[in-house]
Amino acid sequence: MSATPNPNAAKKVIINPSLKTLNIDQFEAKTGNIYESISVIGKRARQISTKVKEELSTKLLEFASTVDNLEEIFENREQIEISKYYERMPKPTISATEEFIEDKILHRKGNPNSIELV
Repeated sequence: MSATPNPNAAKKVIINPSLKTLNIDQFEAKTGNIYESISVIGKRARQISTKVKEELSTKLLEFASTVDNLEEIFENREQIEISKYYERMPKPTISATEEFIEDKILHRKGNPNSIELV
């Protein structure tokens, strides 16, 4: 008898530890409308993303040079470390969702640009 793989056998699935199941009722309870809650989270995520992008651009601007030579590209470890740090940061949507659930976001109905951190 030859051993053939069983297509129905359970496969190991690696799940990202940053993924969490959230209760939709938590979102709806804060604003009274799930869609408004998602909109608030999205606006806050854009704010976070813009801030992080500006910070990264400012830090990487220090390394900008007019002439790119091969030695400079391989020797710039600090720039690589800064980039890796920003890559490892949580995604803006995750941060915004956590802030929303923890009541750290102040939002006002009727004013679409009024998303503030408490």
